[in-house]
Amino acid sequence: MKIKKILISQPAPADLEKSPYRNLINKHNIDITFYKFFEVVGITASEFRKTRIHIGEYTAIVFNSKNSIDHFFRMIKELRETVSDDMKYFCSTEAIALYLQNYIQYRKRKVFYGNQYFSDLLEVMGKHRDEKFLFPCSDEKQTEYTKALDKAKFKYTKAPMYTSRPKDLTKFDIEEFDIIALFSPIGVRSLVKSFPDIKERNVLIAAFGTSTHAALKENGIKLTVAAPTQSAPSMAMAIENYIMGKVQDNVIASKGEPVKHRAPSPTTHKKTKPVIANKEIYKQRMEEKKAQAAARRAARAAERAKKEAEGK
Repeated sequence: MKIKKILISQPAPADLEKSPYRNLINKHNIDITFYKFFEVVGITASEFRKTRIHIGEYTAIVFNSKNSIDHFFRMIKELRETVSDDMKYFCSTEAIALYLQNYIQYRKRKVFYGNQYFSDLLEVMGKHRDEKFLFPCSDEKQTEYTKALDKAKFKYTKAPMYTSRPKDLTKFDIEEFDIIALFSPIGVRSLVKSFPDIKERNVLIAAFGTSTHAALKENGIKLTVAAPTQSAPSMAMAIENYIMGKVQDNVIASKGEPVKHRAPSPTTHKKTKPVIANKEIYKQRMEEKKAQAAARRAARAAERAKKEAEGK
């Protein structure tokens, strides 16, 4: 089956030219449509008050997404509360930690983050078990993140601050697409709500993350392209491997999947990385890394040219 059209259940990348999807478009002449399958809506302050959660009573906040950061500070503003300067912030990745700079003006603050997966953050949090943790999140009863926190036996309070609502997808002629790529259980629910007969439709399903895979299984929907894997850590790479007929390898744990909490051994103990609070310094370091990489490529090209000239 030749793949000509793909529906990606996410917003279009900010810079498509630098996105891995550009390679799919150019190399395989594929038409890609981007459309987020759900919308995030904030819970009102009056609804939040019913939870009887008082944010000032907590000493640490756990963030697993930019949505959770946006709605936490929105709620702070609506409730007219203040956040202590001593508050500790625990973020699942460095990118999310850096996003905090949109709300926190202090250059010196107590921010911690994991390397890649939520399980990495749990190891960092393990060194601060005496803190009183608040977890701003969606109103779902249980997620991969709450399961992971429970399994690691952290004392925390779940603070629902937003909800995800499926969008109506019936404007799409779903069978025009050869592949539909899904990234979350809510994306699966949106697809099933709009197309209850999706199992009988002539369309392949690609999915990222074990929680998304599980949601497909619960709905009896066949998964054809699974990600992330060792050879395809991104959805774009997984789809390309499928197009090229490569055998799919085992799926690896995706961000947020509940895994057994492991304390770092003495020989492999890593210090918690401090967040780079200054955006300009961060950009400067990134530019330096790019310049160094470009210099290495130029040196290798010069060496090859020299050898070619000597061989003539």
